Amino acid sequence: MPNPNISRLQSIAGKQTCRAIGLMSGTSLDGLDIALCDITGSGYDTKVELIEFTTQPYFVSQKEKIREIFSVNKVDLEHLCVYNAWLGNLHGEMIMQALVDWNCAPDTIDFVASHGQTVYHAPSTKHGMHSMPNATLQISDGDHIAIKTGILTISDFRQKHTAAGGEGAPLAGYVDELLFFERGEKRVLLNIGGIGNITWLDGTAGNQPVMITDTGPGNTLIDARVHFFYPDLHYDEDGKIARQGRVSEELLAILKRDSFFKLPLPKSTGPEYFNRFFFENALKETGIAISQEDQIATLARLTVESIADVIREVSNDEPCELYVSGGGCHNPVIKQGLRDQLAFTQVYPFEQLGMNPDAKEAIIFAVLGNETLRGNGIRFSNDRHVSLGKISFPA
Repeated sequence: MPNPNISRLQSIAGKQTCRAIGLMSGTSLDGLDIALCDITGSGYDTKVELIEFTTQPYFVSQKEKIREIFSVNKVDLEHLCVYNAWLGNLHGEMIMQALVDWNCAPDTIDFVASHGQTVYHAPSTKHGMHSMPNATLQISDGDHIAIKTGILTISDFRQKHTAAGGEGAPLAGYVDELLFFERGEKRVLLNIGGIGNITWLDGTAGNQPVMITDTGPGNTLIDARVHFFYPDLHYDEDGKIARQGRVSEELLAILKRDSFFKLPLPKSTGPEYFNRFFFENALKETGIAISQEDQIATLARLTVESIADVIREVSNDEPCELYVSGGGCHNPVIKQGLRDQLAFTQVYPFEQLGMNPDAKEAIIFAVLGNETLRGNGIRFSNDRHVSLGKISFPA
């Protein structure tokens, strides 16, 4: 008798429209983004309708557990092992609570697509180990999510990307290409999370794989420095602190001298690289006292200039449209800085493309899961498609 899980998988693969949940937990550790989506079709025919969206916040004690193993070179292996299962169970519980809040039965959901929580990102450009592959590690075990929710779960999307020769990040551009490509329009889709990343859509279909790359620090250095100076704050709300300061050109020049900014595109990075030591070493090198507000203002400018430099490179300074999502899209200092730096672009909020910018990353993983189950995978190169993720059955 055939395995009923395989039969269920075949049934989902054959649907015209499926109902999916996409999950995202980012480097800010605010909580778990949960997007309930109806997805019709696949590939360039994909249509997504966001039905519900919520962020289930982490408690302080939960954040502290994750931070024990987050972006640090040395960890307690027992904690790493146990927290992988614990976070999977926690994410499963958060999904179930969201479904209750939405009056939505679990058996109406076709699949969950979970990003997990990145705890370490190590492309070869960072780890520097000769003959060793690119690597990345996310916790929140997919089997635990599947058992806790009773819903088929896809996870570990970034692992397949590294196995196929990529760096595991960024992944957003593969979905950006499917949903937001417009022939004849040059578009930059910018996400400012902990790390900044862009998708460059040059308006020509099938020409070459879409350009997807990290740009450098997004909010991660700003958030860390704000929390260092103001322990009750976790980010610079509305850019209020940065607006009170002045950019230190000397500190900015030292920060931008880092070798990451000279790497060829595409490239990826994470908070393991752009951390407090990266900043404090640059601060020490200046040999001068720089006020708290000036430090935050300088870090905001670093975010702006590192993004603008990459956009200039990919667009050759030609007119294009820039659409901004992620937590940084709510920072007016960063947004105005981008307008000032990129006079040849029109800067738009991501809503103008018909998508909630706060829900975008969770939606991306729902679509990546849809491609794995119902499509042809992502276009890794002109002649190669790769299906990302591992499938966990609920029983």
